[in-house]
Amino acid sequence: MCHITQRSSTFSFPKICSVFWRFHHTSTSHWCSCSKTISDEKYQDPFQLGRKDLKNLYEDIKKELLVSAAELKEMCDYYFDGKGKAFRPMIVVLMARACNIHHNNSKEVQASQRSVAIIAEMIHTASLVHDDVIDDANSRRGKRTLNQIWGERKAVLAGDFILSAASVALARIGNTTIISVLTQVIEDLVRGEFLQLGSKENENERFAHYLEKTFKKTASLIANSCKAVSILGCPDPKVHEIAYQYGKNVGIAFQLIDDVLDFTSCADHLGKPTAADLKLGLATGPVLFACRQFPEMNAMIMRRFSKPGDVERAWKYVLQSDGVQQTTYLAQRYCHAATREIRKLRPSPEREALVHLTEMVLMRDK
Repeated sequence: MCHITQRSSTFSFPKICSVFWRFHHTSTSHWCSCSKTISDEKYQDPFQLGRKDLKNLYEDIKKELLVSAAELKEMCDYYFDGKGKAFRPMIVVLMARACNIHHNNSKEVQASQRSVAIIAEMIHTASLVHDDVIDDANSRRGKRTLNQIWGERKAVLAGDFILSAASVALARIGNTTIISVLTQVIEDLVRGEFLQLGSKENENERFAHYLEKTFKKTASLIANSCKAVSILGCPDPKVHEIAYQYGKNVGIAFQLIDDVLDFTSCADHLGKPTAADLKLGLATGPVLFACRQFPEMNAMIMRRFSKPGDVERAWKYVLQSDGVQQTTYLAQRYCHAATREIRKLRPSPEREALVHLTEMVLMRDK
């Protein structure tokens, strides 16, 4: 396993070119089928285990969004319709239980830990609203985006309001350490968006740039939310680090697979247009790996696929290359790292569910 996990949220990428491009030459026989990842463990369905603690999740979020203006209320409630997978809150409550059991065999989720799950979903949704404005997106989760219905200005304000309500809920927990951990997520989201607006000419720096952006925009929320509930449930700093590293590795793997699905899943199934990243001028993992086989893509990356025909040509190059396969292998490595981390905790159904979750991340198709 290459050293792709770091203690802090700041990434360092020594000799990144040799690390990542080595995947291009790795035999596929080296990789086990992800369906066998937990063949020796009792199957634990993460969503079944987390269901009890997530009951009335969206109703509780809407209570945090109490507002008198009818239009703003309708906008804020738009994505909290109960139809989402609640992926992030589910990880958070499972991590809370796993850490509580590890510490003192407590099988209950504390109210403050559940609040972290609610706050994580609110921050995530606010970031989606803002992302859709920046990207001028017209669909999200299979329906029209806020900015398409109400316009960009009102969508930005709705995202801001959701974020402010999350901040109020965070302050209510009354723990300065937790406030510090979760406000880091908001800073990372902003920094990640700025990273996405730029690109690197140097090939080595480009992949490091991509992974750092991936961490800040996607994985930081999961990593720091997991860390927050571990702090609330257990005083051991080693457990806090385990929770953080698990969340970080799963979060990066989740986004890598998301980038793969942009090339392999149909738009109706994905709930948003495919090739969306290329159309936004973004070079994700499949593109960067494909660039090794088709160097002519470098010029397209630097001009952010802005010339007529760039998006179509890049799409074909990716599908003709092993970029999708190599990005999936990289996601597997991050999932394996997450599994190693969580297995350091005392055995519990929640721990095994978190192990199984890494498999679900690799196998998801939307």
